[in-house]
Amino acid sequence: MRAKTTTVICVALIAMAIGASSVWAAKQPAVQEMELNAAGQKLLARYSDQLQALQTEIEKALPKVDEKQKAAFLKAYQDEAAAMAAELNALRAQDRKPAGHPSKKNYETAKEALAFAATKAQPPAKAMLTDLEEFLASNKRDAKLAKYMVLAEATPRGLAEFAQQGKEQETLVETLLADADLMKQMAIADGAKDGKYGQTMQIYTDIQKASGKSKDGTLQRLALAVGLEHAVPVKQTNPAAQTDAPATVDPVNRYLHFEKAYLDGELDPGFKNLSVWDYRLVVNGDETDDILAWGREMLRNYRPDHISTSDYRWRYVEAVKTDVKYGSQDNKYDRPELHKYQNIIMNGGVCGRRAFFGRFILRAFGVPTTARPQRGHAALVHWTPDGWVVCLGASWTWGWTSFGQDRDFLAHTQARMTGKPFEQVRRAQLVGTALGEQRAFGFHAGASGFWNGVALYRQRAIVEEAKAVALAAVGEDIGEANESKVKEAIEAATITEEDRKIVVGNDGVITIPAAACSKPTNSTAKIVFMKSCLGGMQLHYNRNGEHEEFEYTFDVPAAGKYALSARVVTPSWKQHLLVAANGAKEPTDIALPFTVGVWDKTAPVEVALVKGRNVLRFSREGSVKGLTIEEFTLKPLN
Repeated sequence: MRAKTTTVICVALIAMAIGASSVWAAKQPAVQEMELNAAGQKLLARYSDQLQALQTEIEKALPKVDEKQKAAFLKAYQDEAAAMAAELNALRAQDRKPAGHPSKKNYETAKEALAFAATKAQPPAKAMLTDLEEFLASNKRDAKLAKYMVLAEATPRGLAEFAQQGKEQETLVETLLADADLMKQMAIADGAKDGKYGQTMQIYTDIQKASGKSKDGTLQRLALAVGLEHAVPVKQTNPAAQTDAPATVDPVNRYLHFEKAYLDGELDPGFKNLSVWDYRLVVNGDETDDILAWGREMLRNYRPDHISTSDYRWRYVEAVKTDVKYGSQDNKYDRPELHKYQNIIMNGGVCGRRAFFGRFILRAFGVPTTARPQRGHAALVHWTPDGWVVCLGASWTWGWTSFGQDRDFLAHTQARMTGKPFEQVRRAQLVGTALGEQRAFGFHAGASGFWNGVALYRQRAIVEEAKAVALAAVGEDIGEANESKVKEAIEAATITEEDRKIVVGNDGVITIPAAACSKPTNSTAKIVFMKSCLGGMQLHYNRNGEHEEFEYTFDVPAAGKYALSARVVTPSWKQHLLVAANGAKEPTDIALPFTVGVWDKTAPVEVALVKGRNVLRFSREGSVKGLTIEEFTLKPLN
């Protein structure tokens, strides 16, 4: 059973993971209003008039809906939404209860009620979607709907406060309000964070001034995502020792960081095809740009197999399973000069810290991700080409996101992945905005107005038409455990003769590639051979599982004492490797440097070798953490 203190820590971390500043949370006007000057008053009147005129035009353009049919649809929508919420509450109430407990029966009753409500809702929903099919499929009103969204969410006063600051700011607002395509992009991507459209335009324009590449395609979408997401400054987490570091992320630098990484081929192959909405869930992290770069370098050096794996569910984030130790006992050793994410892989943590690291390493490689906690536990969800997947937590149904219930998030992402059809969903939602309806992210949010109901039923139809399949959760067994109970398949490594080639230089220095093992000669559960970013192969010694020795058999031209060193990567400190030459009873200790994920060499230790055939046996003892080795060198001391 989990300790009470661990549960408290998890709950606190969940609160941090969700936060209160989500772009998709209900947009509230600023508490403190800026005083408007004369120019601001004129701008307020202008934007208010535009908003009112657009609302009138949108209302006139709406299709006529039979009132009886509308009432039947709304009743069906309200009943199904209520039944869905009741079913979810009943499901969670009976979780872990013994057979025969009253809550079990309550859940069965709620499930039956939901099935009945869903079946009853099908005819009126289908009829309504059929009647509105032409309207929803048409983009004729998109410009007005998107402009209304900007004016309504920013509020005329909010735009006036921004625009009255000077000619530059006023021009930014006017440029936006005249650009129908840009406003539509923003609308599909769910609008500016907290309705800060002026700030979005300032960032977006600054990015385009800083980079000529940001005006088209992938990089234009990335630039817009940064503008929308950083319209409200994103708090930056810095090493504790850096007391003078910026408090918030610089949005232009964040864009430039990802632009360079993308052009250098460092990001996930799927990055280039993501939507603006997707990019927002990449660029919104609290990490510094240099730590994002460190994350990619660390994983390339230390576990390149996590980057190349074909299993997208675990790509990059498998580092949590393999290397972030479960438990908070070592958190007191966090170093002030290191960033939070460097400390996490060094000292481990409970569910919150592990989920934080998982989301960080995904963002570092350009993969969209967000927090997805559940009762007493922190987990995450992330994008894959086949849909979003839960990682380190229970399957869909048992958690929530900053968007709402995870079931609703799943349906929303499945619809978004269809591309063009999803625009119909946003179209209906924007009409709802114009008519004063509260945005409903999903059915579990409770019934909203008519047009939001239309949006949700159209979204459901799109998902069904796409035959989308929910991916099963991964890592459920390690959410609060140090080692997975799932037996991992061991992939055979292709190690060539060139990879195994041991070289003796003219100066007598012997270089032994890590892949030149005489025992084992291929990957095991503990020792894994993989391609190295330096070329050739490297050896990785897992932190989990039973200890295993590995050996190298080689010929030496001259007997004597040699200085042995290794080129290694370690993500944690206080690690050791033992070496015994030719069956020596007492092995020599090699203190491993804490390389913080980059390549470095161990301090040399002395070993005695004989002329001809020699065997070096390496082992580890006690509690170990992961170690990656590229090669060993033996330098004659005689």
